[in-house]
Amino acid sequence: MARMVCRIVVVYMLSLSAAASANPTAEPAIEIGPPKVGWELFVDKYLIDVVKGDVELQLNKPIAREVVMIHDKPWEGNTCGYNTTFKDGDLYRMYYRGWSHDEKTQKQVHHAVVCYAESRDGIHWSRPNLSLVAFNGSKDNNIILEGLGSHNFTPFKDANPDCLPKARYKAIARGEGGDNRKLFAFQSADGIHWRLTKSEPILTEGAFDSQNLAFWDPARNEYRSYFRDFRSGVRDIKTSTSKDFIHWTKPVWLTYPGAPKEHLYTNQIQPYYRAPHIFIGLPTRYIAERGSLTEGLLMTSRDGQTFHRWGEAIIRPGRNRDKWHNRSNYIWLGMVETKSHLPGAGNELSLYSNERYYKGPGVKTRRYTYRIDGFVSLHASFQGGEVITKPIIFKGSRLLMNFSTSAAGSVRVEIREAGGNPINGYTLSECSEVYGDEIARVITWNGRSALSKLAGKAIRLRFALRDADLFAFGFGAAQ
Repeated sequence: MARMVCRIVVVYMLSLSAAASANPTAEPAIEIGPPKVGWELFVDKYLIDVVKGDVELQLNKPIAREVVMIHDKPWEGNTCGYNTTFKDGDLYRMYYRGWSHDEKTQKQVHHAVVCYAESRDGIHWSRPNLSLVAFNGSKDNNIILEGLGSHNFTPFKDANPDCLPKARYKAIARGEGGDNRKLFAFQSADGIHWRLTKSEPILTEGAFDSQNLAFWDPARNEYRSYFRDFRSGVRDIKTSTSKDFIHWTKPVWLTYPGAPKEHLYTNQIQPYYRAPHIFIGLPTRYIAERGSLTEGLLMTSRDGQTFHRWGEAIIRPGRNRDKWHNRSNYIWLGMVETKSHLPGAGNELSLYSNERYYKGPGVKTRRYTYRIDGFVSLHASFQGGEVITKPIIFKGSRLLMNFSTSAAGSVRVEIREAGGNPINGYTLSECSEVYGDEIARVITWNGRSALSKLAGKAIRLRFALRDADLFAFGFGAAQ
């Protein structure tokens, strides 16, 4: 299968890390995974104890695909933005701001409105004629909202099992005029017809002049919100939580140990759907001194507040002249599974970014793709290396891997006791050598995959890699 991920090597060398010692450390076991398939991504060093040889954590880049929309309708324009995309059953939904400005004077041509588009594949999008809001005397458009909340309306489908049908879709957005430092909540039964949840704002400790977002956190059974504020003159991100979407905790700042102080314009944080205990953020770095250029970064967290933020951009403006402009090259909110462009290659992840902001006549929205789980990988050279995990306790009866090798490369796995001794029947020499490119390969030892007798016990995994990338592993039930 053709390689679906481009890569850049980053200065994040595990082989030089203090945590990557030559001998296992003694520490409590980490419980991972539900009984179905609990995926663990190698987006950080959380599960890694020992590293040997030429292997490191490597940041990966998504691949640019086609322009999926040009926002050139009269009610859209050259400052369209803050797109939000999610999959809802068989339907892909996209919400975005329609707005336009005079390029020379920067004065708005028309007021902001909230627009809606939909798709059956995440690639080909249409604007349904909704006849809800009049623009220039006509309701023949895809506008769903104007007025309060139209600057940065950001919706989501509520996955809370106790959510009322009338509020199955929720959104947050800042107020207008004197209320622009207040965040309001909205709700809808169908994702098209919206109303305020209550007339009072839900949060007031923030600037909110960005794409503020909220979602249901299934791993912690609470709502989380992430939004913009200013810290010592720099654009930064706060978070707050709620049990009912009405009453919210006092906001706290995110922290990024080891990362420099930078303007972060959007945050695009979501629980990753295959590992909802991990938060994936795609914030926008804003560089005011270089003509207000912007570019997307990757950051991850396991508690929702402390994030590891990679310094390298995951989407450079590159040779695309439409991205070297003021506030172009944002990564918009939402990653969705779409079919691969390669026949028989299964699904991949699609995300969306903007081009030609302020330059018009309409902003472009371009699609980018990652392989599933493909944000970061354990990458080994042809010389090879190995990684041993901290003690873990799993549920399930077989081990699966998301990996990619060259034709000559390989991955093998050994299961060890928590103390470090290999377990008979699951040693490296008994593991069938794995090569190829798969999202969920079942690992076998002498042709056997059953791990039921080890479930619930503290074990370690030893991964031996050569010319390979390991993105994730998980434990699943027998089929």
